[in-house]
Amino acid sequence: MLGKMAASVLEHGEDQFRNIFRLYRRRNPPPDLSQVIDFSRNVQHEQVFATELDSSRVHDEAASRAGLRPVKDWRAFSLQTHPGFLFISNPFLPGSQQHWVKQCLKAYPQKPNVCNLDMHMSPAETENIWERSVDSIRKKEKSRPKTLLEKLRWVTLGYHYNWDTKTYSADHFTPFPQDLHSLSETVAAACGFPGFKSEAGILNYYRSDSSLGIHVDESELNHTFPLLSYSFGQTAVFLLGGTKRQDPPTAMFMRSGDIMVMSGSSRLLYHAVPCIIPAPAAQPLPPCLDQRQEKQPVSGGIIQGVSEEDWEVCSRYLLTSRVNMTVRQVLGAGQTFPTTQSAAGESREVSESRSGYDEESEDAAQNAKKRKNESGYEADS
Repeated sequence: MLGKMAASVLEHGEDQFRNIFRLYRRRNPPPDLSQVIDFSRNVQHEQVFATELDSSRVHDEAASRAGLRPVKDWRAFSLQTHPGFLFISNPFLPGSQQHWVKQCLKAYPQKPNVCNLDMHMSPAETENIWERSVDSIRKKEKSRPKTLLEKLRWVTLGYHYNWDTKTYSADHFTPFPQDLHSLSETVAAACGFPGFKSEAGILNYYRSDSSLGIHVDESELNHTFPLLSYSFGQTAVFLLGGTKRQDPPTAMFMRSGDIMVMSGSSRLLYHAVPCIIPAPAAQPLPPCLDQRQEKQPVSGGIIQGVSEEDWEVCSRYLLTSRVNMTVRQVLGAGQTFPTTQSAAGESREVSESRSGYDEESEDAAQNAKKRKNESGYEADS
């Protein structure tokens, strides 16, 4: 069905990506997911080929300090049609994903970092998002108001992205988290990009009805280094297209712990997340998230243990949610921001929303205003 629809779209020169996005976004009837690539299984797909990384680039101890398995044990894949794209199927050591989930929910939303709630709330109201939310999340009430943590849609780190101008600037910067930089520096080196500098991060918080609008990440002033994407929580469908809206996108599952690396010609491709896959009732949380650390943390490592009390909140949040971290290097060696940025770093957003991070539904037009008031952005229409 998907192939026939794509052929029809291409024949009429329509927005092929948009129509396939809507196909996977559809709720009633739900979409056919049989053509979605699943890298967690034995992949047999004409586009997919296994990629062997050079394990000499990152010593086993360095990988362990970042909470990762030895590079020789990573399962990495590339796509014939998308040179420069690399998919790494959950290379995290048992228990280490919990650290990143806790950081995304408890540490990274703290000031001076910026989040969507800052658009319509005072700094005092968003000062302690975790503390203001945990008691309510722990309660098993079926009907209760959403907490601030559940209203989070994005957090920016390092050079803070300006959703209005689609730019970064030197005067809107806070120190980038050292643990996330260490992880990203390690992953980038393993993939052939030594010296990667984590200068900007966007954390995206998906609820069960959320999606990521079709867009290209080109606001960074330097595209030589890759974009790194980390997924935790519920499974999502990711669409990777081409340089034009008419190019057919490839669909793949992003599961908890998966890492995507977009480099080279894939660095500036259209992509989107049309839907979050409902978790099966018998297994509401991915098993890899319930794993505990098998060994004591390596000396000098960045992974911290998560208390049972904190993980109770994190795991309850993840029952219906997904968290994504994208890390970018904004500037090249010796590069500085231009004096005026009106034309620099324009992002080709399909959505006319402020951020492109959407909660599109069948009645999106009716609910857009309500969602904007709640989360600071409008739905993709």
